[in-house]
Amino acid sequence: MSNKLYVGNLAYSVRDDDLQQTFSAFGAVQSAKVMMERDTGRSKGFGFVEMGSAAEAQAAIQGLNGKNVGGRDLTVNVARPMEARPPRSGGDYGGGGYGGGNGGGRRAY
Repeated sequence: MSNKLYVGNLAYSVRDDDLQQTFSAFGAVQSAKVMMERDTGRSKGFGFVEMGSAAEAQAAIQGLNGKNVGGRDLTVNVARPMEARPPRSGGDYGGGGYGGGNGGGRRAY
């Protein structure tokens, strides 16, 4: 079993330190990261915790999965490896309807 955990259904007010503190009751926390929206800086409502050992990770799953923290029932399980995503398409920014060229509209002077 892996010692990396996925933590879901986090309250939006939870930060890295809060996550670390919550999981430290079950063993050594190597890292704790709440995922944040890049544009707004707001929490995405999930994060990842890496425990010191697989046994500590299992204890954290048993102790916290379904537990109410901050008004929300946590989902805690072993993190799966990130799946490869296909490259994004539609990135062609040439042309388009945003005023490129002359005579796009009449102006009142």
